[in-house]
Amino acid sequence: MRNTQSKAEMTFIDHLEALRWHLVRAMIVWLTAAIAIFIKIDWIFDNIIYAPAHNDFVTYGFLCNLGHQLHLGDSLCMPPINIQLQGNTISGPFMSAMSISMIGGLILAFPYLFWELWKFIKPALSPKELKYSRGSIFWVSLCFFTGAAFGYYLLAPFTFNFLANFTLGTQGAYKYMPTLDDYIDSLNNIILGCGISFELPVMAYVLAKIGLITANFLKTYRKYAFVIILIVAAIITPSPDWTSQIIVAVPLLLLYEISVIITARVDKQKRKEEKQWS
Repeated sequence: MRNTQSKAEMTFIDHLEALRWHLVRAMIVWLTAAIAIFIKIDWIFDNIIYAPAHNDFVTYGFLCNLGHQLHLGDSLCMPPINIQLQGNTISGPFMSAMSISMIGGLILAFPYLFWELWKFIKPALSPKELKYSRGSIFWVSLCFFTGAAFGYYLLAPFTFNFLANFTLGTQGAYKYMPTLDDYIDSLNNIILGCGISFELPVMAYVLAKIGLITANFLKTYRKYAFVIILIVAAIITPSPDWTSQIIVAVPLLLLYEISVIITARVDKQKRKEEKQWS
């Protein structure tokens, strides 16, 4: 039985009421996380948001030391970076602080927000579907945070380093001074874009379970998927350099291949179950 007939067949109004309370609880947790970040906004901006624009950011030193250990010289050492942000509106700092707080609260509260979504969907699932979805909150959250960390620690430094050291002309007519909101928007897009993109294996698992895709389907359309991945990489990376786009594209290609493996295992399990029932 489908979860006790969805608790005695809830009416449309009952579903709306349940959805309302899920949204209310999710909003409360999101706003609580955003307020907590806003209270510490100065420390968060100096040590987290603005950190990739500093020469002493952990990624720069790690890659440079790695290059020396691999006897590659300074090939992995990126040029010095010095990004000075400017504002051109009175409300700029406050609105940027609000943006940091809201996006940061969304990232911080992501597991709970997904849990509320899961609680809303759960009554409509059958016991078999519930069995398949065990651990979904953990895996979805893990993929999201892994992608967010990848964007923050690897893609953002490469992107900002390239843009900060890119020059236009030889007469010094152009002075690079990006605005505060442009920097924050770029960082937010990188982190959220990578976080969402890294959900590819989870999405493949779900679609395979409900029968919308198979491993053969993914293998057949692999070449088209690679083109789409390259386009997505170009969208995620605000900088036009090929290095940043490759940094995004390679993990996405690996995630696609992981999705093929996961889907193949799902197909194998389905065939096994069909033999048991036949």
